[in-house]
Amino acid sequence: MSLPSPLPDNPTRWEGWRGYNSPDLYERLGLSFADNPSGEQIEENCRQLLIWWQKKLPLKNQPSNPLSQMLRSGIDEAPRYLVEARSGLLNGETRRRIDEELHGRARETAFSELSKFLNFAVGHGVLTREDENNLYHIGAASGLQVEEMKAFVEAELQSRGIGRQKKVEPAAAPAPEVARRGRARSDGSPADEFRRLLRLSKLSEDDMTDDQRDALCNMGESLGLTGGQAEDLIDEFLEEESGLPPAPPMPVMKAAPAKAPVPAPVKEPAPPRSPAVNVSPLARAQERADHPNFENAAGGEMLLTPSGVFDMGSTAPEAAPNEQPITRVTLGCFYISRFPVTNAEYEKFDPAHKSRRMPGAGDLHPVVYVSSLDAVKFCEWLSARGRRKFRLPTEAEWEYAARGMDGRSFPWGEKLNRGDFANFADSNTGFAWRDPNIDDGYPESSPVGAYPRGVSPCGAEDMAGNVWEWCLDFFADYKGRESTNPRGPTQGARRIYRGGSWKSRSSSLRASARGFNVPTYSSNDVGFRIVAET
Repeated sequence: MSLPSPLPDNPTRWEGWRGYNSPDLYERLGLSFADNPSGEQIEENCRQLLIWWQKKLPLKNQPSNPLSQMLRSGIDEAPRYLVEARSGLLNGETRRRIDEELHGRARETAFSELSKFLNFAVGHGVLTREDENNLYHIGAASGLQVEEMKAFVEAELQSRGIGRQKKVEPAAAPAPEVARRGRARSDGSPADEFRRLLRLSKLSEDDMTDDQRDALCNMGESLGLTGGQAEDLIDEFLEEESGLPPAPPMPVMKAAPAKAPVPAPVKEPAPPRSPAVNVSPLARAQERADHPNFENAAGGEMLLTPSGVFDMGSTAPEAAPNEQPITRVTLGCFYISRFPVTNAEYEKFDPAHKSRRMPGAGDLHPVVYVSSLDAVKFCEWLSARGRRKFRLPTEAEWEYAARGMDGRSFPWGEKLNRGDFANFADSNTGFAWRDPNIDDGYPESSPVGAYPRGVSPCGAEDMAGNVWEWCLDFFADYKGRESTNPRGPTQGARRIYRGGSWKSRSSSLRASARGFNVPTYSSNDVGFRIVAET
């Protein structure tokens, strides 16, 4: 969750204002606890929302104005609620308590959903091995652990007096009516598996409540269907149940006696493998609990970027052809450095670099005049000083850390219309492509962290402007195929760098913009940041 940038002045164009008095302090500030917002993000969202509500004060004197009637008591109450949320989330002890409560609610919701699915699975009075495995997959998609699901299922079965399937019966020939409907056999597709679960529910159109229908839709989505596909299959099932007469019995054919087939032994249900990447809110919150932020051996702060799904690339008018086609990407969690590697950090690895600093650049300026090969060597040096593997980010990891899951153009939102978001070719520079109307405060590179308003959804700063940042991948055109944890070419003539620099026009600072050069290239506006594997 994030605030739009800029906030729409008209409340009819933005529903987020309604959360000002939510019991969830994160929601009041347009944040999500699963995203673990930084103190700076909390402060900034509170500031923006207070300004938004302050602008609505004149409406108090216009009681007949439709906007005044819409906002009502929020004009008076919102500032108090927002400040209360800010104070609570900036207090370490209070925030820990809030996070524990929200995490507990998320678990309760996940187990409640699992219980609904269990009700359907045991509708015929027994739990089959296949149904139990499906339950574990469904629960894992919500962020539950296999062992706790097994304990939950066992307790539920005992309390209901329901057992597991004891033996496997020989498969009988399907009745004509069942075969005609295509419901007797499953080829393993999500649609066929969902049809099978619908049959097990034994619900009719008269019996099915709205809550049950919602639970079934959630079940279909857990199996890989879209919401619309699940709805269509439910309608198909209900029509068949209510509209088709039962098929006549099959005539019995006499045949020579044969030995009864020996049933195959029934094995205990093996815990299924969890999804390769689980992006549920509960799973993302658990990742943050399991992988706290840390400081690397060079002194850089490493931030956890939780698992997620995003659309890589852009079709914006200013997008280059190499930013297309749009590619859906799923990524597992990883750490990324809060800032680009600084002079002070890099010179712990290469003290001689101090003589190659930009004139006037201090310890906290990003390191420049480093090739991608130098950056790779730094990562190897850092990996040798701890138990973690450090490397350059893949192009997909870099873009995801810069823009999050909501498709924003820049790390902070949609527009670059002021000087406190990023360091780029502004009025302080002499470039022909500079923006003469914006002053970002620096004619060349700036110390890292100088633009806290430009923070990305994962908490990383300076991802737009200041210096370009080397990536692990070499350049290749996008294929447009959905992928999980993609890695670009490992060799080539041109290596990717991202983010734009103090020399760049504003369009090059977009999170999807791609740059590249030979791996040995170095310049006064190219540096790097690092990632660590979890």
